[in-house]
Amino acid sequence: MKRVLAVVAALVAVLAAGGCGGDGHESIVDKDKLVIAVRPDLPSVGFRRPDGTFEGFDVDVASYVGRKLGKPFTFIPVLAADREKVLLDGRADLVLATYTIDQDRKAKVLFAGPYHISYQDILMRPDETFKNVRDLKGHTICQVKGTNAAQRVVEERKVAARLAPFADYKACLAALRSRQVDAVTTNDVILAGLAKQDGSGLRLANAQFNEQRTGVGLRKDDVPGCEEVNRAITDMYQDGTAARLLHKWFGSSGLNLTTIAVPQFEGCS
Repeated sequence: MKRVLAVVAALVAVLAAGGCGGDGHESIVDKDKLVIAVRPDLPSVGFRRPDGTFEGFDVDVASYVGRKLGKPFTFIPVLAADREKVLLDGRADLVLATYTIDQDRKAKVLFAGPYHISYQDILMRPDETFKNVRDLKGHTICQVKGTNAAQRVVEERKVAARLAPFADYKACLAALRSRQVDAVTTNDVILAGLAKQDGSGLRLANAQFNEQRTGVGLRKDDVPGCEEVNRAITDMYQDGTAARLLHKWFGSSGLNLTTIAVPQFEGCS
């Protein structure tokens, strides 16, 4: 009898944990509603309007994913430096916030997708003539707290540029206009949105270096949730929504959208 009771107790424990990951947290597939973290500071990507609502490419992708998951959802703002933190402390279930996939981040969180492939580029003043990443040698480039794009220029591309830290991209643009820095570098979609909103003549170099794989961040243990998000992203490309959203937000920015590559997923493990 004791053995039978032990087996029953074990089965109950397994069933109770069926929707949970290894550390006991509930998967997004079993939640009644979701909280999605998006950027509040990037025009055309993730931006908070004066009325408190959010707009942009990442926001529209997040809305599409939420609907495909069949869950009501709300948005919260997250800056680059806090993307891991809002997942780890449970404030957000998903992060769609220009979250480039790399090995350091994969050690902390799980990535679905990527949902978009872009490239690193250079934003400059009208009087600058940067054509590729090598042209940044000896110049000062803006480094936004919590991002690694400027650092990649120096460490991966071995370009002897100076890094000037600033809190956010708004501060970077002000520094660029006032000649405190010579360039801003990050994902081309971020730069395209910034230039479009700024309206002062800042322009892209169209250098296209360092492929950027932008993914959806989830808790490290949420493999079922990751798989469901990947299914939603697949549908987004198959039904034409991905192309429509890219043209909606960046079609007039000068960003090259002639070829929209279907991303190859990272895998949920």
